[in-house]
Amino acid sequence: MIQSIIALIAIGLLIRMSVRANAQFRDEARLPMQWALNGSVNWTAPRSFALALTPILAGCILTAIVVMTLTMQPRPGQEGMEIPVVFFGSIVFVAAHSFHLWMIRKSLKKNDL
Repeated sequence: MIQSIIALIAIGLLIRMSVRANAQFRDEARLPMQWALNGSVNWTAPRSFALALTPILAGCILTAIVVMTLTMQPRPGQEGMEIPVVFFGSIVFVAAHSFHLWMIRKSLKKNDL
């Protein structure tokens, strides 16, 4: 049950981050999605898709993980790892989304100069 709460908090945080970013980037029709090693933008996506991708992906993956932790039997020696797995996955998604939003801000500032 705690796994579900952790996943819902993470998904809610990701959605909130995207809503705030949408307000911040409201003047942009497209946002960067991929960068080359030199920092140049390889491709962009429509703003709504770019900001919704991570929360939707996280929702699908975290839901699958939570369902598996609630319905499947862990292997011997892995009992009690359900909550840390969901927590770690949630942290990874929040960190990745934060990094993506930071890279978008950085790219847009560089283009404004």
